[in-house]
Parts: sequence; C-alpha cells; structure tokens
Amino acid sequence: MQLRKFFGLCALSASIALAGCGGNKQEQAAAPADGAAAQTIKVGVMSGPEHAVAEVAAKIAKEKYNLDVQYTEFNDYAMPNTAVSTGELDANAFQHKPYLDKDSAEKNLDNLVIVGNTFVYPLAGYSKKIKSLDELQDGATVAVPNDPSNLARALILLEKQGLIKLKDNTNLFSTSLDIVENPKNLQIKEVDTSVAARALDDVELAVVNNNYAGQVGLTADDGVFVEDKDSPYVNIIVARSDNAESEAVQNFVKAFQSDEVEAEAKKQFKDGVVKGW
Repeated sequence: MQLRKFFGLCALSASIALAGCGGNKQEQAAAPADGAAAQTIKVGVMSGPEHAVAEVAAKIAKEKYNLDVQYTEFNDYAMPNTAVSTGELDANAFQHKPYLDKDSAEKNLDNLVIVGNTFVYPLAGYSKKIKSLDELQDGATVAVPNDPSNLARALILLEKQGLIKLKDNTNLFSTSLDIVENPKNLQIKEVDTSVAARALDDVELAVVNNNYAGQVGLTADDGVFVEDKDSPYVNIIVARSDNAESEAVQNFVKAFQSDEVEAEAKKQFKDGVVKGW
C-alpha cells in the first residue's frame, strides 16, 4: 500500500522527512525564537474526515507544546499498528481496543500500548432501497465489515435491531458462524471494511463505519439505524511501550483531547461522534 505523507504546520528539511522514527528518539526541528527546540512526532491516521480532525490536534500541538506533527494517511486498517510497532511511526489514532487486541495477537505486536482515548464513531445501517427495517424483505442481502472486531460489532448491532440472534452477544469477536437465529433468512455478506459503503448499490442494507460513510457523503442521520451513543467501542491513541511516556506522545494526547478537536469532530461527522475522554 502506498502511503501519502502529510506534514503539519512547518516545513521540514528533506533529511528530517526521510529519517526513521527509531524507537523513542525524538527528531529535532529548527529552534524557535524563544530558544526551545521543537519536537516532531509521526502519527498514523485514516484518510478523510479523521485526518481533518487530526489536523486540528496538530495545530493545538504546535501552538501549546511546540510539537510538530507529521501524519501518514492510511486507506485501510492493515498497516498502522505494524508501522508503530516497528518504529516507522511513533503513534496512531484510528482504532478501538477490540481491534487492537485482535490485530496485536495475530501479528505478535506485543509492544503496543494505549495512551489515550479519542471518540466513539458509531456504526450505522444504511440503505438506498429501504427507509425502515419494516421494509426489509426475507432473504435480503446485508453487507457487514469483514475485519474481525468490526464484523462482531456489526453483528451485535444487527441483533439489537432484532434481525438476528447470536450465540453470545458479549463476544466481541463473533462471526457469522455464531448466528443462531436468522428469522428473515438474511444473506450476511462480509465485505472489505473500506468498501462497505460502496456496496449499497448491490445490497439491501450495509453496516458501515462512520469514517467510510462520510467519504461517500453519508452521516448517521442517513442511517436506517445507528449504534447507541454509549457504545464501548471508543477509539484510542496507541504508541509503543518504549515511547508511551515520552513528552512528545503525551503532548500529542493532550492536544487531541481538546475542545477544539472535539468541535472539529462534530463538524466533520455531523455530531455523529461522542467524546471518549
């Protein structure tokens, strides 16, 4: 996957831009007028609205903590944790804990730690063919995200709507095999998380992550149903065990957990977010 680098708020020299993160070492930019050296932190975020929200955190980080934030944008969930674990990035902000636990276990990323909360981004069920669940016909096709944690999350949401019943609705890694009742004989179609919203032309209903829904112009208000605001799936900021307590990481967390970032998130996601700190 090709990564697109975005640099926040100040121009960096080519040598700095190409330097690796390397453990918990902090890169030094040119000293500002007050003599205090600026630090640089490299952070992975998802492209689209989440990146727009993160840019406000970069602005706060520079203004309050003299911290330059470099963002690497990702278009799917496969690489951000590996990039932090190997030191290519210092931190990322894109996932919730169930996803982190699963991804870390599968890839042996045992050096990743949570350093702060961001927002809950509710899932919703969208459709171009029905306005309410009463219109959902027997045998209809329902698209759900195929990554393990979001698949379970979507299935739990479908159960809350009375569409299916799971063997254990507290299992955050349930799969389609755990459906024990399906009164409408729905065809559950697992699709790549990043393209679930674009499956709406081909299915009767799709459960879509908020950030991907936003990329095709959908908001929670467009949903046939929406995940409760008290969802336990709060997104998190993740770093490594060797840099979690560093000044740069801690200041980035404080910058992200600011009123300005919350306001931008509500703007980008049409109030479809809940502050998680």
